[in-house]
Amino acid sequence: MDTQNYLQDLKEIKDLMNKSSQFISLSGLSGILAGIYALIGAVVAYYLIENHDEYYITLESSTFKLILLTAALVLVASLLTAYLCTINKAKKVGEKVWNASSRRLLINFFIPLVTGGIFAILLLKNGYYGLVAPITLLFYGLACVNASKYTLRDVRYLGITEIILGLLAVEFSGYGLYFWVLGFGICHIVYGTVMHFKYDRK
Repeated sequence: MDTQNYLQDLKEIKDLMNKSSQFISLSGLSGILAGIYALIGAVVAYYLIENHDEYYITLESSTFKLILLTAALVLVASLLTAYLCTINKAKKVGEKVWNASSRRLLINFFIPLVTGGIFAILLLKNGYYGLVAPITLLFYGLACVNASKYTLRDVRYLGITEIILGLLAVEFSGYGLYFWVLGFGICHIVYGTVMHFKYDRK
């Protein structure tokens, strides 16, 4: 009996330590919606590429500017949705949105992400357009893996998947948009659905 109580106490202590060091209010629904936004953005980008008037798409072309605007809108919509869904879930589980765990999560997430963003801009500036999609997938995957130790374990698996897709996108150059759809669209929907049914519905 004493042994059972001792093991139960250890389990409770471990659960408390995990809760204090991990931010558990990430919403699976926000992942699903981010994936949908990405798919819509990819369709718009594909339409713009297929119907552009310029002979080449350059940084100065109107087509590129529209593609960049589309990507920015997808990013803003995804971040805003994630923020609102996280606030809603945090209220349900009684967790503060801004605490030590969420700060560690954001810092470890944004260091690789911002680095990848700057790298992608430099690639665009120097005309390496074909590497932008793989780089964004790779660094987003690294950001997820880096931040996963401060949140739900599923984020790590999402990150690993994104890294694999990024490497494949380098190997199969010219299909970057399709890998981008898989990584930011389909994977977000799949992992978001898993996380929603696994954590949000409890």
